[in-house]
Amino acid sequence: MFSAHTAAGGAAHADTPTLLVKIFGKDRPGLTAGLFETLAAFSVDVIDIEQVVTRGRIVLCALVSAPAPGAGTEGGLRSTVHSWAEEHGMQAEIISGTGDNPARGVGRSHVTVLGSPLTADTTAAIAARIAATGGNIDRVFRLAKYPVTAVEFAVSGVATEELRTTLAREAAARSVDVAVVASGLARRAPRLVVMDVDSTLIQDEVIELFAAHAGCEAQVAEVTAAAMRGELDFEQSLHARVALLAGLDASVVEKVREQVRLTPGARTLIRTLKRLGCQVGVVSGGFTQVTDSLADRLGLDFASANTLEIVEGRLTGRVTGEIVDRAGKARLLRRFAAEAGVPLSRTVAIGDGANDLDMLNAAGLGVAFNAKPVVREAAHTAVSVPFLDTVLYLLGITREEVEAADAQGGPVAAGLRSS
Repeated sequence: MFSAHTAAGGAAHADTPTLLVKIFGKDRPGLTAGLFETLAAFSVDVIDIEQVVTRGRIVLCALVSAPAPGAGTEGGLRSTVHSWAEEHGMQAEIISGTGDNPARGVGRSHVTVLGSPLTADTTAAIAARIAATGGNIDRVFRLAKYPVTAVEFAVSGVATEELRTTLAREAAARSVDVAVVASGLARRAPRLVVMDVDSTLIQDEVIELFAAHAGCEAQVAEVTAAAMRGELDFEQSLHARVALLAGLDASVVEKVREQVRLTPGARTLIRTLKRLGCQVGVVSGGFTQVTDSLADRLGLDFASANTLEIVEGRLTGRVTGEIVDRAGKARLLRRFAAEAGVPLSRTVAIGDGANDLDMLNAAGLGVAFNAKPVVREAAHTAVSVPFLDTVLYLLGITREEVEAADAQGGPVAAGLRSS
């Protein structure tokens, strides 16, 4: 999609005669230039432009002033444009009016809808909900068609929070993901993205990988699940689980690193963010023995986690240093943002568990990724498809930009398995 607004000197007062020139037909190179070369002969000012190409068919609209005195008549402009369009196998429509487009209503938001598939019924329901809040859909365009269909609505006339609350209910009923972000967030500005590690950046729970080597996987998994549901204090559960690892040979660390599987789309997410000037970090209730390796291989800017104590080549069953828990993750997000010189309003946090909630709520945009129900309900938005790079669409980044970054980035994470 191409959009431009009001050329210098082209602003139109409410009573100024204007013409809406629309052409549509089969797209080909040079049509936009050709139309404006035709209009230039009448010395018109360009007030607004909108162009959309779908399956090789173009719709090009130009809102222009009436011909300047001595540069021809409106009738001459109409005849010339219709003749030009016919020569190029296009259709043309010209509508007389006055002034510019009506001002958009206060309150502007970007509404991103992710579906696999995205049905007409769901799209109709989302659009109807927007209308019911008093919002107006100013523009719609597709961000991606793979691995999910992602469509963005530019909406005005309703407060972002009200719209988010209304659409969250509809999204849950329709089993689609809907993100509502205030347009003033300047989503494409340089920012900081911080994510959880276990079951977010990677598909595994690292402590369970350690536990499998210690023969206590079932006990650890039970405690982990309860902690992620918010039923147990994280620090207490961490100490209880780590204690079960006492006596393990330190050589198990390298074995666990080799077992770690990146979440599908993780490398693409990081590569694209870095190419667009973002800084990326991880915070984890897991262990630095794994997160530091991930940070090196993925080129991350920040990383923090708990540290397993190792004495004389064996795990002691204890952790050392400051505990990274629910409050600690939010504290680290703020620390990373300060070090990166990024205000919190320009940060994005991604996580799946209850211990991520403080971080998700502290960020400018908190994304619950395949999260527990309590997390989905509390986060700004949620993604329920198993592809981490779909988070990019919530930032207004198109699939074409993602593919360009993927093609240029090279092997970011050699040695890590990704299914």
